[in-house]
Amino acid sequence: MKTWLFIFMACVVGLTPVAMRAESVEQIINRARAYLGSENALQAIHTIHFIGALEIDANARLPADIIFQKDYRQRITVTFPKYIETTALDHYDAWQKRLNPADPIHWQLSLLDGAQVKRLRANTLENLSFFSGLDQHGGLIQLAGVVTVDGIACVKLSFIHASNIIFQRYFDRTTGRLVKTETESGGEIREVGEIIVRGVRFPKKVINKSANGQATTIVFDQVILNERIPVSEFAVPVVPTQTH
Repeated sequence: MKTWLFIFMACVVGLTPVAMRAESVEQIINRARAYLGSENALQAIHTIHFIGALEIDANARLPADIIFQKDYRQRITVTFPKYIETTALDHYDAWQKRLNPADPIHWQLSLLDGAQVKRLRANTLENLSFFSGLDQHGGLIQLAGVVTVDGIACVKLSFIHASNIIFQRYFDRTTGRLVKTETESGGEIREVGEIIVRGVRFPKKVINKSANGQATTIVFDQVILNERIPVSEFAVPVVPTQTH
């Protein structure tokens, strides 16, 4: 990606450089959104509930439950062999709870710091905005060039939430399909397959590869839209009073 002349020449099949430069960020995003579903369908979504499993390796499949809800609410629960871990965001409050099912009365609670809150807020917005409206939340979307990914001519957009929270997304220039996402830390996210719910495309599988090459995969069995979930489900839990 550092050899810009090669990247540019690899992506100009059937297009002139002038035509490429003329395409706006808004046009690219509109095409990407249209690939996912109609505007009416996308704008109607206020809650997404993913049910599936986190695959650490070939021998470990951990049940996972993920909820995103407008505005800025998120809850991720993963069931490990010996404990259940829940990480949640409620606007500007974020927390993590670890519970041993064999001893449900006693559990551990940690409050997340400001940097973690900002990242969870960005992650929640990314999952609910369908590429649109970042500028209305204090962020910025920039055109970052054209590049070939897996033999596909793509346009690259930078979704900048903060100087240290940036999602680089590569969209198929023809269809608008998201081909891959890179994070500012060098990680890579790939979406595989699809589940269509109410006319909207969601990935069947998300593969998250860190900068050191370690990969984890989330496989979704079900996607539920606009479920009525009480806001109390995202609120910081009340620590039980210790009795003696």
